[in-house]
Amino acid sequence: VSLTLVLSIFSGTDGYFYQRVSECRYSSKDLQGIEFIDSYVFNKAEYVRFNSTVGKYVGYTEYGVKNAEAWNKGPELAGELGELERVCKHNAPIYYSAILDKTVEPHVRLSSVAPPSGRHPAMLMCSAYDFFPKPIRVTWLRDGREVKSDVTSTEELANGDWYYQIHSHLEYTPRSGEKISCMVEHISLTEPMVYHWDPSLPEAERNKI
Repeated sequence: VSLTLVLSIFSGTDGYFYQRVSECRYSSKDLQGIEFIDSYVFNKAEYVRFNSTVGKYVGYTEYGVKNAEAWNKGPELAGELGELERVCKHNAPIYYSAILDKTVEPHVRLSSVAPPSGRHPAMLMCSAYDFFPKPIRVTWLRDGREVKSDVTSTEELANGDWYYQIHSHLEYTPRSGEKISCMVEHISLTEPMVYHWDPSLPEAERNKI
């Protein structure tokens, strides 16, 4: 799990654009590997950056190199070194409780779709929508046993609003009396949720499942 806090300051005059972006990057709840990054950007080009892991300013342009050399010898460096404790570590419990500790259950839809030209005449799609956090597991069951062949899945796709979606497909040849199910496992669920496919229902009702 990672969280990036971005604080930006913009100023523009006569076509010139200046931006400063400060980031706290978290890779684990115990704050191991935490990083503070402070970037200075002029006209969309980053010219100097402070990284707490590196421990100093690094310049990327001629102007940036000159600034980095001066700031690494001045009081600016001490100020940046302290931001990791003052900002990132101090506010970490707030960020985790407000965002990263939250979970949202997926909405699952099981439907029949047209199969591609292949070995099987039928295909089912199991879609999970609007879940958080990202990790999720979607598997197919035939008569209670996991199916591993003829299964394809997308990666977890970001909606752009903190939520995710995923789609898994099963190509198959129908057998009389069998039960096909989609099982979804996610941290927001107290136990795996199993959704059964009922081919006897009208198409509109099957899609609601």
